[in-house]
Amino acid sequence: MELIQENPDLSAYLAADEVIDHHHPLVRETAARLAKEAEDSYAYARLAFDFVRDTVSHSQDAGDPRVTWRASDVLAQGTGICHAKAHALTALLRAEDIPTALCYQRFAHDGGDGHVVHGLVAVRFNGAWHRQDPRGNKPGVDARFSLDGEQLAFLPDPGAGELDYPGLYAAPHPAVLGALRTAPDRPHLWKILPTAL
Repeated sequence: MELIQENPDLSAYLAADEVIDHHHPLVRETAARLAKEAEDSYAYARLAFDFVRDTVSHSQDAGDPRVTWRASDVLAQGTGICHAKAHALTALLRAEDIPTALCYQRFAHDGGDGHVVHGLVAVRFNGAWHRQDPRGNKPGVDARFSLDGEQLAFLPDPGAGELDYPGLYAAPHPAVLGALRTAPDRPHLWKILPTAL
């Protein structure tokens, strides 16, 4: 699949905003701490990915009802669904000048009825975009940072109406962000997350 930049200006994928708030002190402190352990930007990207994947719990897996969406809040509270974790990783990577995009997949809902949009990121290295999924591992899920072939949490099954969206977004998709901002808790969020983009 060819990934398509929604914004042709690469600098858009380094920008800060209300959600990807990489100017926030907590994001800057976390990025600086991780950067001390990295010999180059590739090593930093791997460390940031592992940090978000392993340190920020996936709220569904952890049974945490809180809904986070702003990168600094995700890091402060240590929890979030896939979209929130993607926002946190994007902020950490952009804090160190690594172009990072938000991207999406569509999967059958865990409950077996309908579909839900899943969030992940893409990083730009060596002139190409590489998708990464920091949602967090669990039995049956083994996502890893890789520039040599994707190692994502899930692979879509076209026969079940599942798919990869090719778009690379500089900011969160409005339908996803709207659900995250309005949900009072995760059980409610599950009912209003978009089923398609």
